[in-house]
Amino acid sequence: MAIERTLVLVKPDALQRELVGQVISRIERRGFKIVGVKMALLDQKTLKEHYAHLAAKPFFPRIAEFMSSAPVIAMAIEGFDAVEVLRKMSGVTKSSAAEPGTIRGDFALSVMCNIIHASDSKEAAAAELKRFFKASELFDWKRANVENVYAPDER
Repeated sequence: MAIERTLVLVKPDALQRELVGQVISRIERRGFKIVGVKMALLDQKTLKEHYAHLAAKPFFPRIAEFMSSAPVIAMAIEGFDAVEVLRKMSGVTKSSAAEPGTIRGDFALSVMCNIIHASDSKEAAAAELKRFFKASELFDWKRANVENVYAPDER
């Protein structure tokens, strides 16, 4: 087990269906830290770069239209085996095959409207984090606990 950082995009359909809080809550309850977060409306340049493996496909314009139909919530997530675990939490891309209990299994409506993107490898995570975040937008911070939440006179 290693501490890793990965990218998660909460897709336009999650915003449109008011599911953002539930997605973020699942990530936090699993023990992951959000070390960067922003809302962005994706432009064509970013979409072509992010979906380079699909950009030549005839269905790419539909993906681009969907992914720019509303903002996404981009998050840099940190934790043990973050890449692998977040992929498992997300569920398979095809919503009808996604297991109940996964984010897609519980919320996705189709292959395209599948709520979440999570980097599929450590290499992809590194590239995708750079695509969506400047180094100055990523933060190291410690979790609160009883020892550091209260001032000495409040104990």
